[in-house]
Amino acid sequence: MFHLHVENKQICVGDIRIVGVSSASVFLIGDTEVISLSSMFDTPPESVIISPFVPLPSEG
Repeated sequence: MFHLHVENKQICVGDIRIVGVSSASVFLIGDTEVISLSSMFDTPPESVIISPFVPLPSEG
């Protein structure tokens, strides 16, 4: 069993710059009680394109 002890204190976040995300990502700032993850894959394997990053629009 995994036990995690957390002490909630003040958080102040300035700027965040994300340059890429993977196909299964979680970006969280703040509190949460539960994170539930699930996945469903109904595409035939021969039609799947796997890449490590999802491109984000360039700043401009």
